[in-house]
Amino acid sequence: MANLSALTTLIELAQKATDAAAKRLGAALKAEEDCEAKLQMLLGYRDDYAKRLIEQQQAGMTPQAYANFVAFMGKLDQAVNGQRDVTKHAHQKSVMEKTAWQAAERKRLSYRTLTERASVEALKIENKRDQKMMDDHAARRSNDKHGY
Repeated sequence: MANLSALTTLIELAQKATDAAAKRLGAALKAEEDCEAKLQMLLGYRDDYAKRLIEQQQAGMTPQAYANFVAFMGKLDQAVNGQRDVTKHAHQKSVMEKTAWQAAERKRLSYRTLTERASVEALKIENKRDQKMMDDHAARRSNDKHGY
């Protein structure tokens, strides 16, 4: 049974590792979701600003106002591209954390399988011991009846 005790300890440690990996995965997925939401917000803002530029051009605008619009559009494009990079990195982190969680879960399940096998083996040994004791007892009773 010492083997089962060691496996139980390993399962508990693996469960803690799996739980920690799951928390990291959850945080990474939330961060990715937040990054994607911010990217969509920036894209929406950029689209709205581009529409305003077209409307202002149709209504007539000064060269200075046009230059300001174009400069701000450039800054929005930089922000969108920067947010795309951040979102890409957040996605990569999510994939990495998912892989880590899957590995931790496989390890935990393999320990559980080993525990189940060890339990079955211990039960077989116990059953054999019980059967031998019963056979020995039956043989002694038989010998006692026959006077050996």
